[in-house]
Amino acid sequence: MGVALGLVRELEKWFESKGAEYAYMATDKSNEASLRLFTGRCGYSKFRTPSLLVHPVHSHRLRTPRRAAVVHLDARDAELLYRSRFFEDVEFFPRDVGAVLRNPLSRGTFLAIADESYEWRGVEDFLRAPPASWAVASAWDCGGVFRLELRGASRLRRAAAAATRAVDRAARWMRIPSVPDLFRPFAGWFVYGLGGEGPHAAAAAEAAFATVVNAARGKAAAVGVEVAACDPLRRRIPHWRSLSCDEDLWCMKRLGDVEGWDWSRSAPGTSIFVDPREV
Repeated sequence: MGVALGLVRELEKWFESKGAEYAYMATDKSNEASLRLFTGRCGYSKFRTPSLLVHPVHSHRLRTPRRAAVVHLDARDAELLYRSRFFEDVEFFPRDVGAVLRNPLSRGTFLAIADESYEWRGVEDFLRAPPASWAVASAWDCGGVFRLELRGASRLRRAAAAATRAVDRAARWMRIPSVPDLFRPFAGWFVYGLGGEGPHAAAAAEAAFATVVNAARGKAAAVGVEVAACDPLRRRIPHWRSLSCDEDLWCMKRLGDVEGWDWSRSAPGTSIFVDPREV
């Protein structure tokens, strides 16, 4: 009936009235109807294929790499670090990152340093002389906005999942890979602003992500992060394949008839900043 096409065109007009130069959408790569609409009829180009990596929250704590020490940054220090290290090189970096970090749903920023010889003396010293390898990540409480629920599981699967949780609670030292209660409405946390530098940045990223998962114990059932397809940090992010999506799909379109460089047709970078307000 053309309802979806009309909605998209009206949204694009509204975007332009607000000064937007681009419009983008995100969908699953298997959503053929959506792709036909956006790429076939609305002029969007396939832009990026990030991965959504999800790890359940257990009763036991996730181990972090021994070589990495983790520092909890306040919103001010986190903003200084992000603006200094992310502003020019990371796609979709929000200009109002300070507002994101100070939002009540933001649960903190964690800086992991994978350099045993480095002594932490504050963010100003860090920016002047950073360690050899480091990574940073921030946490967002999606449960403050919406809840998720996994449906269609059999009673047998539910009972088996409950058994893993019972054993995990009774013997945390065993580190049973228990399955949280995903079959009723549950809260999830989202990791944003993941990035780092150095030869051991991936190990530092693993430590930062695991720290967020541990902080979510008792508050959320799962923690997710979206990373660029070619991000070198993704190989060390702990996640369950059964809960994750290896290839999401973002499409983009330049609005108006302005000539010149078109971001929607540019080559992908190594990092993206997924604004948690859009999750």
